Amino acid sequence: MKDKGIIYLDNAATTPVSENVAKVIRESIKADFFNPSALYAPSVKIATDIKRVRDEIKLAMHAPDGELYFTSGGTEANNTALLCARKRAGSRVIIGIGEHDSVIAPANELKAQGFDVVFAPINADGSVNIRGFAELLDETVSLVSIMHASNETGAVNDVASLVSMTKTIAPKAIFHCDGVQAFGKIPVNLRALDVDLYSVSAHKLHGPKGMGALFVKKGASLKPLLLGGGQEKGMRSGTENYPYIKGFGEAVKNASGDKLKENISKITQYQEYLRKKLLEVLPNTVIITTQANSVPNVLTVAFENVRGEVLLHALERHGIYVGIGSACSSHHESRFKYLLGLDEDHREGIVRMSMSEMNDIGEVDFVVSAIKREIDVLAKFKRI
Repeated sequence: MKDKGIIYLDNAATTPVSENVAKVIRESIKADFFNPSALYAPSVKIATDIKRVRDEIKLAMHAPDGELYFTSGGTEANNTALLCARKRAGSRVIIGIGEHDSVIAPANELKAQGFDVVFAPINADGSVNIRGFAELLDETVSLVSIMHASNETGAVNDVASLVSMTKTIAPKAIFHCDGVQAFGKIPVNLRALDVDLYSVSAHKLHGPKGMGALFVKKGASLKPLLLGGGQEKGMRSGTENYPYIKGFGEAVKNASGDKLKENISKITQYQEYLRKKLLEVLPNTVIITTQANSVPNVLTVAFENVRGEVLLHALERHGIYVGIGSACSSHHESRFKYLLGLDEDHREGIVRMSMSEMNDIGEVDFVVSAIKREIDVLAKFKRI
């Protein structure tokens, strides 16, 4: 997105709220202040509309029989999935080593509680290594959590195959999938994936922050994380945030069906052109994100002999905003850079550029020129 001299290329961290979503939320905050649990007509109307939005989101993700519970975001959805899925004491839990911290942290909590938590390795593009995953499977597995698309590289995992492998060895295991970076970016069909739990977040698809959801397939055993008034069928107590739920629903409409196809086409062209131009001017760049197996909106690269964080700040002077991995991990050193098998010349130079349909392909030449200029300057300092 280019606005007032800004080129925003960190949409994997968060997206700007679209105008129609912002309008829906503004109007709802003013008019729809009634508690959905009350019995008078305006409240009943809101409760009915919450059900409509819930059903529309389930339809957009081609969900099988089950429930969609609204949460405060992807982090709560992931924590609920890991901490509240019913598991046998001491049983095995398999987690992808490249998962978001909102999965890694509760996995570590499960380990502290005595569960046999093991981590599946990843490939050089950030996807889960199928063979390494298979070696961890045994009949004691009660829970698996593998993301649909990597927040670091955009790599898309073959979730359906991983689910099939899991259910063959451990039929009663619950399979959770963090879909935060996939939903609204690629077609999602939960019937085909056959996962038990699926997490999504509104602010990754031009919706509001503080709003997400967890889909729970019928038959998956889950206990509530939050207790209280019994909202969300007792699974997530607390007065529903109707304006944000309504905004979430509007954002999903903008990222579903034919609109999603249009978005994918535009973003794919942007990503392919950016990839091509970077390699033309900086041929020693390692392109981590593969063309064949990733969401279209993420291009993660490793530049040679430069620190990603330094380049990030240098690009700010040009009005260009990029990422260096998960924004939620920015307060501590990324563990991810050590998982990709990069050589020392490239390990510190990881930069993630993530675009949306709000970006324009005409920005690419300027972005690449600025990157080349700043890397040349940083290289001079390195030689001094």
